[in-house]
Amino acid sequence: MHYFMKNLFIGMSNNKTLQTMAQKWGYRIVADQFIAGTNLEDALETVRTLNAKGFSCTVDHLGEFVTEKEVSIQAKEKIIQFMHCINEEQLDCHISLKLTQLGLDISEEFCLQLMREILDVANNYHIFINIDTEDYVHYHATVRILNELLLDYKYVGTVIQSYYYHAEALMEQLKDVRLRIVKGAYKESAEVAYQQKEEIDAQFLHLAKKRLKEGGFTSIATHDHHMIRSLLQYIEEENIDKNKVEFQMLYGFREELQEKLKNEGYRFTVYLPYGEDWFGYFMRRLAERPRNMELIIKNQLYENNRLKKKPIILTASTIGVLAFIWRNFKKK
Repeated sequence: MHYFMKNLFIGMSNNKTLQTMAQKWGYRIVADQFIAGTNLEDALETVRTLNAKGFSCTVDHLGEFVTEKEVSIQAKEKIIQFMHCINEEQLDCHISLKLTQLGLDISEEFCLQLMREILDVANNYHIFINIDTEDYVHYHATVRILNELLLDYKYVGTVIQSYYYHAEALMEQLKDVRLRIVKGAYKESAEVAYQQKEEIDAQFLHLAKKRLKEGGFTSIATHDHHMIRSLLQYIEEENIDKNKVEFQMLYGFREELQEKLKNEGYRFTVYLPYGEDWFGYFMRRLAERPRNMELIIKNQLYENNRLKKKPIILTASTIGVLAFIWRNFKKK
């Protein structure tokens, strides 16, 4: 059933009709706990708040699979604008971005041009840029662009999706580059990626431990407390320098565990998405962990384990979406 739910949410993430409905009606109902607003100022205020609590942030202006140059140019300008704000306020924050938002599906040359404009500013401000890897269709182009950028820029790195068979070879190729290690959030075929949760978990731990042992700065991005417990034990046993590791989680997820890791002296970065194009991101987070759907619905209906007294006004379309997801979830 977990596999079915993952496919369901990934399918929904690509549904244009649902995306349009969600953007029009659904944000305040299901996503505001996990998306830091739809505009720059909302996101900046969240960064300030998290920084004051001792958390670092990485900000993602949501958007992907763009096919119009003007839209990609606007995305680039918003990323640069955010970097100006980071520098002006000296915030503890870096940028995460997707190359398909910056025109990768238009042309690699165009995407590379926009990335150079972003990294010119990033290098000047000493702000790290993390290239979020996407589906396998874009893998080779992403690596080509990254390798080209690494010839001229220092403040750029990427993500290793451990469910890919090629993940270890790519990690070795990028051993001197700052990396984030994740399990993987896209639906991929058995030809290129592990399919079973047990295999993916084992590969994630293998890659994370190998990277930590080799000493390159590594971001460990998972909400799985079993994975985290195993890695904490490994860090202690192998006397890994805490300055070479950070944990990352998504904004709004497992906040008590985020606080715990921070209080234990680990650097902790919150992945902070914002923007109007939030639906695809949100569905993939549910695909990674379908039980997050239960958390969302309970958050809307209950407060301190009691049914909220004030009525919640939902549009019929949003009720339909939530009911469909919840019905399938409860069949698990």
